[in-house]
Amino acid sequence: MKIAQCWDDGVHDDIRVIEILQRHGAKATFNLNAGKHHARRVGHWKERFQKEVQHLALPELRSVYDGFLIANHTFSHPRLTQLPLEAAREEIRTGKDALEQIFGYEITGFTYPFGDYNDAVEALVQEAGHLYARTTKTIDRITPGERPMAFHPNCHFRLDDFWSRFEAVQREDGVFYFWGHSYELCTEEQWRTFDEQIRRLSQAGEWIDLPELFAPAAPQG
Repeated sequence: MKIAQCWDDGVHDDIRVIEILQRHGAKATFNLNAGKHHARRVGHWKERFQKEVQHLALPELRSVYDGFLIANHTFSHPRLTQLPLEAAREEIRTGKDALEQIFGYEITGFTYPFGDYNDAVEALVQEAGHLYARTTKTIDRITPGERPMAFHPNCHFRLDDFWSRFEAVQREDGVFYFWGHSYELCTEEQWRTFDEQIRRLSQAGEWIDLPELFAPAAPQG
């Protein structure tokens, strides 16, 4: 089976996530908002998680994410369906262009802020040159070619039935795809559980980068 994961928002806890991923040979995509990264780390208190969450500094992005893929999460993380169409287009295109300048390669993935999208927004994301766009809707079976601009994951990484969902996909030798925010890991116990989660997944299947699911098929003959 194939396994993919992605992480949103580009915060400092990504560094610890990456250490775990590297230890277990796991691939991942990190979805960034270029406009949230400045000369120094900028943080704010997240009441729900009772912790300070800092966006990584612009100068450290390339070194932190070296070896991992980056995807576009818009420039500043707005609800796209609440913007005028031209403003939404600008958020999508500017986010993609800025990340390409930072990382030096074409950005082909997209993730909707807040999982917020509609048909018009889907069209803008495709128009900007993305191969896929991830939502926050949870589904049982992934079919990448069905609607790539509304690509649903199997689940969030902390969903209660994570392993039962994984095992259902494993039985079919399918694709299992999950997502999350690293700032949701708040205690040492949660970090240990996550480490074990990635270890177990690494033993069960092959990690892939998401664009592999959407790359055009090679011509025959």
